[in-house]
Amino acid sequence: MSSIQFKILHAPDAIRNDLECFRVGTYAGFGEVAVRVCPNGFPGIVFQHHGGKSVIKNIVTDAGRTIQVPTLFAYGQVTVVSTMYFAAPFSTIQVIFKPHAQKTLLGIDASTLTNNSMGLQGFGAEELNSQLIAAESNDELVALLSDFLIARRAQVNARDLLIEEGLLFIGHHIANVSMESLREYLHISERQLEKRFKQTVGISPQLYIRIKRVNEAFRLMDTGKYERLVDIAYELNFYDQSHFIRDIKAFSGLTPKGVTQRVADFHHDPVGSSYIYR
Repeated sequence: MSSIQFKILHAPDAIRNDLECFRVGTYAGFGEVAVRVCPNGFPGIVFQHHGGKSVIKNIVTDAGRTIQVPTLFAYGQVTVVSTMYFAAPFSTIQVIFKPHAQKTLLGIDASTLTNNSMGLQGFGAEELNSQLIAAESNDELVALLSDFLIARRAQVNARDLLIEEGLLFIGHHIANVSMESLREYLHISERQLEKRFKQTVGISPQLYIRIKRVNEAFRLMDTGKYERLVDIAYELNFYDQSHFIRDIKAFSGLTPKGVTQRVADFHHDPVGSSYIYR
């Protein structure tokens, strides 16, 4: 079975504070392919089509929910492993938001989109969808999506700079950050931190830290610098090896050993992890 090829494209300077990047995925195989997607801490937008129709047949979460999606949709924070069923071959383009950007670009309370998606009508993208379908290159897709989001940002006056600073702190101290250290750094009460973090990011700071720490574990596995998985658990300050195994399995559907054994199928890059589900 062919593997999915990913290409990361940089966000334009004009919107780099709110976009992580664009990611293009292509699959040259035929028939139906199932892709398991791990929570990664990034919301965003997906565009995909073949003949103007969605190539994603449906998305099924580990919680048992089935989601039907249009050719263009926005999605929020994901906290459970989900399986995306594609009609292959296919090509997709993802706009990877920074964790706070549901608020700054779409002007919504991010918690309303957690483990959920929103069709193009929900964020005024009907005309954009038609333009994307007519586009003839990835460069044109990136330009159209960028222009749309720059215009959206100009219409939205919603930014929580304190929470954005907290997100940077978490990223810089992912191995040892705690709720206490985060709260002390931001000089904010626990109640206010929880409330504002959920509104801006979509999930609690505790859950966000767990998801980002697991993704950092995937990154360390990729480096090949660690002979034993327990050394990665120690590096990231998991309580013990069983806690490490439990969190990896919760956010990937695989044990740490299972991740390393599926090297041909398991893809990890700075904005997420996924693998073909055989």
